[in-house]
Amino acid sequence: MISAPTIKICGLTRRSDAELAAAAGADYGGAILAPNGKRSITAEAAAEIFADLPLNRVGVFVDASVEETSRAARAARLDVLQLHGQETAETIRALRSAGSWVIWKAIRLRDPDDLTRALERFDGIVDGLLIDGWSPVAPGGTGTSFDWDALASTRAHIPDTLPLILAGGLNSGNVARAIALLRPSVVDVSSGVELSPGVKDPAAVPAFIAAARGLSS
Repeated sequence: MISAPTIKICGLTRRSDAELAAAAGADYGGAILAPNGKRSITAEAAAEIFADLPLNRVGVFVDASVEETSRAARAARLDVLQLHGQETAETIRALRSAGSWVIWKAIRLRDPDDLTRALERFDGIVDGLLIDGWSPVAPGGTGTSFDWDALASTRAHIPDTLPLILAGGLNSGNVARAIALLRPSVVDVSSGVELSPGVKDPAAVPAFIAAARGLSS
């Protein structure tokens, strides 16, 4: 029997949406702390959005320096650093030395070989590998899916000790199939539960969580 994954609602820009995610049973709330995106906010805003809510706090960064990332992580009181750029193993090791946070490295798949290369670079260095769809538009949050069936054939290469976080084009209509194929530890959704960028749909958020947990919505 496949265990239900934990659930992350990402791209939060409003306190009301963080409250919605928490009330619906999400485990993680994500804030885009990389600048110039449709859902970008400051670390200080993230701290206010997440204040006192029972969500693990995830901050999304793209090629920020160790100093910038550490400062933002402390300001937002993050639990997880999600790295979406070209961060090196050396940068990740420096971040690990700078704080007690969990580190997820995102990779954007064009083909299954990208997974093999990522495992060679990051297994044993990060606490989770986030798989997202590749898009030329942005490093993440585009709602771009990838070939789940192709990845399923190489899923066994990911060691049990390395959690898989699945993102990219998920919604309440397809998340159950994605879970069945890829057995992720975490499913991560942003645009799939939105009315517009940064504005969550009060019906779609609980529907996604119910579908991910195999419940009737």
